Parts: sequence; C-alpha cells; structure tokens
Amino acid sequence: MKILVTGCKGRMGQAVVAACEAADGVEVGACIDVGDSLTDALEKVDAVIDFSFHTFTEELVDACVAANKLLIMGTTGQTEEVLAKVRAASEKLPIVMAPNFSIGVNTLFWLTEKATEILGPDFDLEVIEMHHRMKEDAPSGTARRLAEILADVRGLSYANDVRHGREGITGKRTQTEIGMHSMRGGDVVGDHTVVYANVGERVELTHKASSRDTFAKGSVRAAQWLADKEPGIYDMQDVLGLR
Repeated sequence: MKILVTGCKGRMGQAVVAACEAADGVEVGACIDVGDSLTDALEKVDAVIDFSFHTFTEELVDACVAANKLLIMGTTGQTEEVLAKVRAASEKLPIVMAPNFSIGVNTLFWLTEKATEILGPDFDLEVIEMHHRMKEDAPSGTARRLAEILADVRGLSYANDVRHGREGITGKRTQTEIGMHSMRGGDVVGDHTVVYANVGERVELTHKASSRDTFAKGSVRAAQWLADKEPGIYDMQDVLGLR
C-alpha cells in the first residue's frame, strides 16, 4: 500500500513517514506540505493519512472522493459544516476518522464507557486535558470524544451539558454538567484524565502520551485495515475490534 502523508514537514507528519517506513506492506508514495500539489500526489498513492490542519479538510475530502483514495483522518477542529461534508463523502469512500489513533487512548474510550455505566449518576464527571503550547484548538479532539462518551451514557448532550471551565460566582455544580478543562504548555504530547468524583471517593482514568509514534503507528494500522472495507465512516474502535 502506498501512502500519501500530508503535512509532512510537521512533527506528526514526520512521525507518520517513519511509521510507514517501519511497517510491512506499506511505503510512502508521496508527501505534501503547504504549496505542494495534492492532485499530483494522489495519482501516486492508494491512501492518505492526514494530520495537517482543519482548514485543509474540505479540499482534501473533495480530492479523495474525485480520485477514489482511502482516507485516514486524524485532524481535529473542523466545523460542523465540514464534518457534514466528510459524512457525505463516506457514502462513496471508506474513511477512518478518529480523534486519536493511539491504542492506549482507544482503550481509555472503552474503559470510560464501562466505568460510566458501572459508577452511575451519583458521580460528578470532569475531563482534564493538557497539550503542548503550539496546539491551536481546544478542547482536544480526544477530550471532546471522552465528553461525548460520558454524555451518551448519561443521556446528556455535549452541546448543552458540557461546561468549559469555571470562573467567578458559578453557583453549585449541577448534577448533569460535565466539566471540561484544557491546559496548554511546553512540549506535552497529550495527557487526558476522566474524573469521577463522589462523596467519599474518586476514580480517575488517565492516559499520557510521551511520543507521537503511537498515533502514527495507529494511523498506519488503520490504513491497512481500511483496504478492503466498504464506503462509510469508521474509527479506531472499529479498527481495534472494540465495538
């Protein structure tokens, strides 16, 4: 399988290139960054692994549909309008779209669902994430997915029940709110914690990434898995058989 790596000059792009070179049955067919021709690159490959920037998503999706290329998307921060275009493209194209390609994080997603079911409504829910100072979107896509899992299990709404930080006289915490807190600093690759707090006890589920290699290796695994799949949107839970 020949892979197009977008954003190849960035840290994540370089990690994907290295992961492709280390994997059996995969090679880098083309690399692009700002100013390079997407159309020309797509002619040389079977699939695209994208960890670039959300403003590029719409162009990339349109080009992959036109060229009939598999798409593995790790970029986050897209608007609802762009995500709607991705969903429409999935009617013609198999796409793996995930907020995080780490096997450990996807295990955290699974554990979060199970823990929320077991602990029940008496536990208050909070999500804390930290990333490097260069990250431009908040909360992270992974943190958002964790909050979505919490909301789904509790029968709540991400849009209405997630509370992004607190300041001033906020009043007592409501039983339905899900706290979301984003920290930025240094070169932190990605830390995520789900906090379940009750009177007399607290449970915390934490994942800490120390290298981008885990995300890159997961994306290559997703590309190989996607090779024989029908059109549709899949995520790493599908790739890892955690559904």
